[in-house]
Amino acid sequence: MNAVEIEQAISELAEQPFDPSEFPYAFLLAFGNKETTLKRLRTGTTNKSDLGGVLQTNNIHIATCAAGQVPQTLAALRESPATKRAKAKFILATDGTDFEAEDLNSGETVACHYADFPDHFGFFLPLAGITTVKQIRESAFDIKATGRLNRLYVELLKDNPDWGTEVRRHDMNHFMARLIFCFFAEDTDIFPGERIFTTTIDQMSAKDSANTHEVISAVFKAMNTKIADRVSAGIPRWADRFPYVNGGLFSGNTDVPRFSRIARSYLLHIGNLDWTRINPDIFGSMIQAVADEEERSALGMHYTSVPNILKVLNPLFLDDLRTELDAAGDNARKLLNLRNRISKIRVFDPACGSGNFLVIAYKQMREIEAEINRRRGEAQRRTDIPLTNFRGIELRDFAAEIARLALIIAEFQCDVLYRGQKEALAEFLPLDAQNWITQGNALRLDWLSVCPPTGRGVKFQADDLFNTPLIQAQIDFENEGGETYICGNPPYKGSQSLDTEQKTDLRRVFQDTKANWKGFDYVAGWFKKASDAARDVGADFAFVSTNSICQGKAVAGLWPIVLKGNLEICFANRNFKWTNLASNNAGVIVSIIGVRKRSGKPKYIVEATRDGIEEIRQVENINAYLVPSTDIFIEPSAKPMGPKGTMIFGNMPIDGGHLSFTRGQLEGLSLKKQQREKNFRRLLGGAEYVRGMQRYCLWVKDDDVTKVSTHPEIVRRLHKVATFRSSSERAATVALARTPHKFGWSSQTGNEVVTILPRILSERREYIPVGCEPSGTLATDQAYILLDAPHWNMALIASRLHLVWVATVCGKLKTDYRYSNTLGWNTFPLPSLTEKNKADLTRCAEDILLAREVHFPATIADLYEPEKMPANLRAAHDHNDEVLERIYIGRRFRNDTERLEKLFDMYTKITDKRVPNE
Repeated sequence: MNAVEIEQAISELAEQPFDPSEFPYAFLLAFGNKETTLKRLRTGTTNKSDLGGVLQTNNIHIATCAAGQVPQTLAALRESPATKRAKAKFILATDGTDFEAEDLNSGETVACHYADFPDHFGFFLPLAGITTVKQIRESAFDIKATGRLNRLYVELLKDNPDWGTEVRRHDMNHFMARLIFCFFAEDTDIFPGERIFTTTIDQMSAKDSANTHEVISAVFKAMNTKIADRVSAGIPRWADRFPYVNGGLFSGNTDVPRFSRIARSYLLHIGNLDWTRINPDIFGSMIQAVADEEERSALGMHYTSVPNILKVLNPLFLDDLRTELDAAGDNARKLLNLRNRISKIRVFDPACGSGNFLVIAYKQMREIEAEINRRRGEAQRRTDIPLTNFRGIELRDFAAEIARLALIIAEFQCDVLYRGQKEALAEFLPLDAQNWITQGNALRLDWLSVCPPTGRGVKFQADDLFNTPLIQAQIDFENEGGETYICGNPPYKGSQSLDTEQKTDLRRVFQDTKANWKGFDYVAGWFKKASDAARDVGADFAFVSTNSICQGKAVAGLWPIVLKGNLEICFANRNFKWTNLASNNAGVIVSIIGVRKRSGKPKYIVEATRDGIEEIRQVENINAYLVPSTDIFIEPSAKPMGPKGTMIFGNMPIDGGHLSFTRGQLEGLSLKKQQREKNFRRLLGGAEYVRGMQRYCLWVKDDDVTKVSTHPEIVRRLHKVATFRSSSERAATVALARTPHKFGWSSQTGNEVVTILPRILSERREYIPVGCEPSGTLATDQAYILLDAPHWNMALIASRLHLVWVATVCGKLKTDYRYSNTLGWNTFPLPSLTEKNKADLTRCAEDILLAREVHFPATIADLYEPEKMPANLRAAHDHNDEVLERIYIGRRFRNDTERLEKLFDMYTKITDKRVPNE
C-alpha cells in the first residue's frame, strides 16, 4: 500500500463505530497487513501480548481499554516485558474516545481524540515499511487531500470519459487546478464568508447532482468577470458574492464535467477539509500524479523532502545569502544592498515538475528578506521579490499549472506570515496574468528566452496565466544586475532506456560537439544546456543526478564538454538516497553536482561517514568523477598496473547452448564415471556462480572426439553446434563448424585454479562476490577470471576499496555495475606489496572463503543479500578492508570519497594523466 491508500483506510476506520476487540486488527489491516497475518494474530499463533492486546513482533503492541484508562494502558504497554522481547517499534492505547501512541525508538508521541487519529497517520507509516520524514508526519493533510482529489478525478472520468481523452485532458486538468484554488481561497479568507465555495455548491446544486456542473460553471464565470460587468454578463445573484480573480485561472473554457451523486459527495467532502494546512512545498508534487494515469497507481509516492531540495539550493546560493546576512548585522546600508541583491536573483528550474525547487527557493528567500526588514525596522514592508524571478520549464501541462498555483499559494502564505492576514488579502486579488512557468520540452527550448539574462528582457505580456500554452516565457523582465541560478531534478533515464524522441533530444543538444551522445543518460542534456547558459550569462547551476553521469566511459565523453570555457565543479554531494513515499522503497542513489565559472572560491564535497554522519570537506579541486583530485579521465589499460594477475574473459562457447548440460541432462547420458570426469567439466557464468546453479559442458580434446562420437546424444549435440555455426553470417564462426566439439574461443586449458567474478555486479551488494573455484572448472565469457592467481588477488577484488573504484570508473548496465578488466582491474592503483602484505591478504581471502563455507549450501546471492549477510562473513570482509587499507595509508579510510581521493592521486602519479585547465 502507498501513503494515500493508507490514509484513506485509516480515515474510514475512524468513521466506523469503535469495536474494542476488532480495532487492533482493523488498524493493522489499514497499514497493509494481509488477512493471513491477521488470522495468525487472532488465533494467538504470533500474538505475543501479555496485556490482552495485540502484539506484532518487530512492529507494534496495541491495547484497547476501559474509558479513561488510556494513559495508564500506554504506560503498561511501555513497561511490558513482551513489548521489549518482541522489539516493538510502537505502542498504542485507545478507549474509543481518546487515542495515545508512542514511537519507542524516537520517543515521539501522539495524543488526540479518537476521531482525529487519522490526522497522525504519517506517524505510523513505518508500520507499512515506508520510511517517513518529519514534514510528512507533521503534514498529513497533503496526502489526505491528494487521496480525496484522486477519488473525485476517477469518479468524474467514469461519467465523462471524453474528458480523459487526449483532446480534453487539458480541460480536465485545468478544472482540477481551479478546484484546488477555490478550496484554498475559501479557507484562507481570500473568498468572503465561511467556505463560500463548498456551501454554494451544497445549497445551489440538486442533491441528485443534476445541475452541479452548471452551478460550478457559473461560479467560475463570475470569478473571471469584473464586478462592473457582471450584470451585463448575466452572472446569477448568488454567484455575485465571489471576487474577481482574473490571472487567466478562470478564463477560457468554463465547461465543467457532469457530476454523479457520488462525485458531488466527494467534492463536498474535499471542501470540508482544512485547506489552510496545504503545504505548497510538497503538495504540488503529489497532486500532479492525480492527472497521470500511469502515476496514479503510485499516488503519494511523489514527495521530495525539503531537506533534500535544500542540499541543492543551500550550497548553490542560499548559504551565501545567509553568510552575507550574518556579516551585515544591523548595518542598514549593508542590509539594503543585500535586499536589493535578493530582489534580482533569478532561480530557474528547467525540469520543474510541480515547482518544488522554485517554491522552496522562494520561501527561503522570503525568510531572509523578512529578517532584513525586521532589522531595518520595516517589518510590514511589501516584498521586493517577484514571483516572475522564479522560472521553470515543464513538459506536462498540468504539472506546469500546479507549479504556478503552488508559487501563488506560497506567496500568499509568506505575505500572511511576514505582513499579516489583512495586508496579504488586500493585495492578493486580482491575480496577475504574467506567465513565468513554460510548458514544453526543456531540451528543445531556448533557455535564455525562458529565463533571459540581464538586458535581454522578452517584451510580451501573457493574456492568460494558466490557460495559454507558450513556446517560451513571455513577460517583461527588467532585472538589471541580477544573478541567475539554475537548479532542479531532471528526469533519470539511462542511455539504454531512451525512446526515439529522447534520443532525438540528445542528438540535437550535442550536435555542435563530437561527443558520442548515444552513451549518455538523458540527464546529460540538462548539464550541456546549463553549461552553455553558464558560459553565456555567468549562471551557476546544480542538478540532482543519478551517479552514472559521473561513472564509466561516459565521463570522458561528457564532462570535457560541460566544463569547457573555464567552468569548474564547485560542490558535490556524493551517493545519498533520494527517497519517496513508496512502501519499502530503497530510494535512488544520486549525487548533487554544482558548477560555476572557475574562481578561487572554496569547493566542497559532502558525503556520509562510516557512522552515517554527513561530513563536509573543503577541497582544492573536484574532478568529473566527483573525487577531490586533479582533473583526469581514466583510460582503459591493456596490462595491469603493478604485480596483479592478468584478468581475462571466460571462454566463449559459440554453440547455441548445445555443448552445455544441466545436472539432470548429464546424468541422463548414463556415462561411465571415468568418461564423465574426463569429457565433462563444470561450467560457470556470472549467473551460475552467484546463484549456485549446476551447469556442465562437453570438454573434448581433438584426439578424444572419436571416443565420444559413439554416444547418440553427444553426436546429436555436436551436429546442432555445427549447424548453428554454419548458419552464422560471420566467416570466422562458419569456420568453427569444422570443430563442433571445441568452444569457439578458449581462454583456459581446463586445468587451472580459477578466481572468478561476474561481469555484471548488483549495485545493492556491499562487496564484489569474487570466488575461487578448483582446477577443472570452466568459465564462460559472462565472467572474468584469473588463472592460478595467488589468493591475495582475490582479497583486492573483494575489498570495499576496489568496489568504489569499479563503481566510479566502470559505469553501469541499467542500475548494476558493469565490470571491466581493462578499466576496473588493470587501472586499479596498487602500492608496493611486501611478502608479509601478500601473506596477510592471502589469509584474508581464505577467511572469506571459510566464512562462506560455514553457511553451505547457501549461494553467493543468499550470502551477499545486504540485509541478510551473515555476521561472520561481514566480519571477514571488514577485516580484509582493514588489512588492505592499512597497507595504503596506515589506517582505515573514513569514507568512499577519501578512498577515491587516494586512488586517483596514485593513478595520477603512475600515469601522469592530468587534464590541463583551460
